[in-house]
Amino acid sequence: MRIALALPRTLRCLFVVAVPRLPCPVESVVPWRVGPPYRRAATSAFGTPWLSVTHHRVPWTPGDLALTDDERRLLRRTRQHVVVTSTAAPRTLPASAQVARAAARALAHTGGGLVIDPLTGTTVPLCGHCPDEPSGFRPADDWLGWDVRPASAQGLRVTSRGLRRFALPEITLDGGACSHTLCATSLLGAVADRLLGGHLAFLTAHPHATTRLIDDHLQIAPVDPPRPPGLPPSPFPDGTASLRIRLTPCDEHPLLPSPGARVRRSLPAGAGPARITRLRVDPLPGTGQVTCLKVGPAAGSPTRLTSDRRPSRRPAIPVAHHPRDPSQAWAA
Repeated sequence: MRIALALPRTLRCLFVVAVPRLPCPVESVVPWRVGPPYRRAATSAFGTPWLSVTHHRVPWTPGDLALTDDERRLLRRTRQHVVVTSTAAPRTLPASAQVARAAARALAHTGGGLVIDPLTGTTVPLCGHCPDEPSGFRPADDWLGWDVRPASAQGLRVTSRGLRRFALPEITLDGGACSHTLCATSLLGAVADRLLGGHLAFLTAHPHATTRLIDDHLQIAPVDPPRPPGLPPSPFPDGTASLRIRLTPCDEHPLLPSPGARVRRSLPAGAGPARITRLRVDPLPGTGQVTCLKVGPAAGSPTRLTSDRRPSRRPAIPVAHHPRDPSQAWAA
């Protein structure tokens, strides 16, 4: 079976920069202090919907954020915030999001503040050895967050935060063991790598598509390079066969498929595919013999993860280059 994903005409990417004060106008920072890989694109896009920067001289009120103690202390000292947004077509991904985050990094460095990603519920790390936005794109470079919450008697429900920034549904795994969330996020991170790699390639090859069909069964192969001695093994040890997983739309909406339903259901004429906002990930029977990932044997049984292996860094997904239109500078 194939799952139909509706592609929006535009996507909005947003970052918040909380600062004690901004010592100069935003026009003196963006685009001139944006990191070199994205300065040219920021120069072309600044002041348009592709890159909008708004300075607010009031503190930013945080929502549900995962902050360290140092970040909370810094946030309490902030008195202003800057909102950086990019509204662009999906074909500009991932470069449009990278340019927006590069501009947010430049503002945070100038004002001594924090870059907050409300979608993932986390901050973007800023440090001496990572001052600028990386030139390559990797989902593991803080583009995804994880929402972990109880799922009744089935253990934990772990859901990604951030895939919808790339016109993909979020992915969720039910039944993770309460003390072993790292293995669940590592598995979901591997699925996200696979989905994003294919999705960005599709958007590059079909820039004007309004729908994308994906298979509901995927082979998730090991994607990590050999790990140095002393580091914990990944969920895909050397020599382990790839994992087979099933994707099931699980939105609760009258026009969206219920869990297990086929995607091609009756919809109003001309309505196109219903928008799917969440996919459930189910490792299939026979994939439970991986050393650090034990999966329940029966289809439909709660999926149990019994390891806390730390998710590893993912290999880069090359930045897609796009034809010259107002978004031409994204890949420059």
